[in-house]
Amino acid sequence: MRELLLSCRENEAERLSDALLEAGALSVSVEDADGDTDREQPLYGEPGIEPEVLAWDHNRVVALLPEGVEPEDMLQPLYEAGVLDPQQAQWSVREVPDADWVRLTQSQFGPIPVGERILIVPSWHKNDEDLPLVQDAGEDLVRIELDPGLAFGTGSHPTTHLCLDWLAHHVQRGQTVLDYGCGSGILAIAARKLGAGHTVGVDIDEQAVISTRYNAQVNQVDVQGLLPDEMPQGQTDLVVANILANPLRMLAPMLANRVKPGGHLVLSGIYDWQAEEMIAVYSPYLSLSVWQARDGWVCLAGQRSV
Repeated sequence: MRELLLSCRENEAERLSDALLEAGALSVSVEDADGDTDREQPLYGEPGIEPEVLAWDHNRVVALLPEGVEPEDMLQPLYEAGVLDPQQAQWSVREVPDADWVRLTQSQFGPIPVGERILIVPSWHKNDEDLPLVQDAGEDLVRIELDPGLAFGTGSHPTTHLCLDWLAHHVQRGQTVLDYGCGSGILAIAARKLGAGHTVGVDIDEQAVISTRYNAQVNQVDVQGLLPDEMPQGQTDLVVANILANPLRMLAPMLANRVKPGGHLVLSGIYDWQAEEMIAVYSPYLSLSVWQARDGWVCLAGQRSV
């Protein structure tokens, strides 16, 4: 395969990228043309905040060409739309080495242990002879089969680790669970495998709901995947929400009131510097504290008074 490389200024990068995708490029990325030189320019924002500038002074827009498509075929629509000046366009082509991209991608996702009780296993590793089976490791091991996909929650992110670890230490047999912002369904599935009773996964993204239902079926557990307006009334023993600080602030009354008296609320997706503020936001409903921290993220947990 081949890549088309185009040089452009900062204010041209986004429009050029969009035009290349519309022209049929398989993918488009933007690189710092001055990278690895003394003119290299850092580009970043505060944690959780998109940088104000989305390109460098000198950019290299890289478009992956479909098989059989010549660079000139990709450039012509850009000339016609006035996105690119044919007299001033600076471009080149480079070869992309052949590779088994599926196998290469899979190699980046191996089995992920979470504490001593949970093992997340991508489907392509499920028959590995060196991995323990549940029946061999005893009832204490919870093995979850889950693939990286369209919904957040492969088990590799620190916030997911924190929530899984909390569940492994605290879920009681038969407890009802609400996983709000369920993504892939990993937390809901883990709760069920750890002994929880009726479990509901809710997400605003329909793809996440589909993913939760599918992954629950693969793992042979009963998890109800729903959109928010389908969520049943009532309270549960445990509410867990691994999303981000802003939605957690807005959802505080709803999430807290979904917890039964004596039940627990577990929140993650929160940077450590946001912890005190989040504790204050939820203080009218219940008392939260930092349960654990990892790599700059925290898990907050609290129990609703009886």
